[in-house]
Amino acid sequence: MTDSAVMSIEDVRNRADAIVAASDETLARDAVAVADEFLAMGEAVLVAWLTAKGAEPTDAEVEGFRLLALHRQGAKDDPSFNACRETAREIVYHRNLVLHDPASPGVASTLRLGAMVVRHLALFIGGKLEEAGLGDFCCSSRPVRQAEMLKPIAETA
Repeated sequence: MTDSAVMSIEDVRNRADAIVAASDETLARDAVAVADEFLAMGEAVLVAWLTAKGAEPTDAEVEGFRLLALHRQGAKDDPSFNACRETAREIVYHRNLVLHDPASPGVASTLRLGAMVVRHLALFIGGKLEEAGLGDFCCSSRPVRQAEMLKPIAETA
């Protein structure tokens, strides 16, 4: 597992993609470790957000998880950031599903879905860092699409 303090958002996306592409056998063999990575990867993404905003990331926990405390800290004074609250909770949920029964026949599928949820968080927050207005319409990239639509046709050709 990569230390969340040094993982970039791109690292998180790449690791999530690697989990999705891994064989069922590999995922089943390392199910608990991979599930624990979900928390570290989610924390890394939220730490990147807070650091970019000039905040000192908290070490506190909400409901037993630093990930949820980091989300709460990131959402303060930024209502659009609440769009990823459920995504953070789903990361915790998928991790807990695996820890509840790591020998489940469907554990590989659960891990892949959890990795996709982590990737969603990385894409959402990475997009917010690139485009300040992204997220104003929940997870919509409408401001980005509008900017593309407003470009003259000659610029896009």
